[in-house]
Amino acid sequence: MKFLDLAKVYIRSGGGGAGCVSFRREKFIEFGGPDGGDGGNGGSVWAEAVDGLNTLIDFRYQQHFFARSGTPGMGRQRTGASGEDIVLRVPVGTEILDEDMETLIADMTTLGQRVLLAKGGNGGWGNLNFKTSTNRAPRRANPGQEGIERTLWLRLKLIADVGLLGLPNAGKSTFLAACSNARPKIADYPFTTLVPNLGVVGVDEVEFVVADIPGLIGGAHDGKGLGDLFLGHVERCAVLLHLVDGTSATIAEDYQTILTELELYGGDLAAKPRLTALNKIDALDEEERAVARAKLQEAADGPVLMMSGVTREGLTEVLRALRGKIDDDRLRHKVRAEDDEASWQP
Repeated sequence: MKFLDLAKVYIRSGGGGAGCVSFRREKFIEFGGPDGGDGGNGGSVWAEAVDGLNTLIDFRYQQHFFARSGTPGMGRQRTGASGEDIVLRVPVGTEILDEDMETLIADMTTLGQRVLLAKGGNGGWGNLNFKTSTNRAPRRANPGQEGIERTLWLRLKLIADVGLLGLPNAGKSTFLAACSNARPKIADYPFTTLVPNLGVVGVDEVEFVVADIPGLIGGAHDGKGLGDLFLGHVERCAVLLHLVDGTSATIAEDYQTILTELELYGGDLAAKPRLTALNKIDALDEEERAVARAKLQEAADGPVLMMSGVTREGLTEVLRALRGKIDDDRLRHKVRAEDDEASWQP
């Protein structure tokens, strides 16, 4: 399944059915009177956050969603049928924006959350509703209320606990593959990740979700590269892990590049809890490790973790440090096999 995090949709709620002008005509009933029924209500358009989706690819193949209109009323005081509602099923973490792409209509952050996007039109009154003591035979009925037509943008921001940051080829995908069952593309030649990847990481009987986004480059906030397109996916993360390539000749400059892009991007990304890790230490000897760590500590003005995604050296320490930065209510505890056996009943 392809990853798509931005989609444009056109929606329209159903119009209400028209009221009916009708009179009761039966044998032996001299004064039948009006009996026109009301029109049915039009269908509404809803959005619902559902489980099992992590992309908006379905909205690439269908962009128009039109609810049915209500049917007109009929004689014998019969009300017209209401139109069926339409539900747009979106992944958890989807933002619904107005056509200007700035006005936030709804933020679907909870599983099962439903939001009304366009209410269906009310059905018109039949002539029975206009009967009065002075107007015994009204010959008027209301038309149905028209539906609402809107153009909306759906923008997905993946909900993850940890977001990975770094320049291209800093080892983010290797880190994700080493600590989870995710299988992002990894090769022995330089390239960058094109779409975000999610992986569930387990450490010390708890699990949390890690998001790997395309690498940032200098000038990303101005639209250079791909990273600025996906930085929104780490806005919801509890903590950021900044990976720096230990084999780079410009370690301090690499660190500052990412930090600058976070500050220029905005969204309080630079203020989020952040851990810094020196990656690819398997390619360095002890002396080179000490020199690289000293440079990074000076640039970061704080502690630096050492790790290697290839040999898994220092991997557990990094995961435990991340776990300590995540709130307990966001962690998922592993279910032990013996607990399952004890709770099982025929």
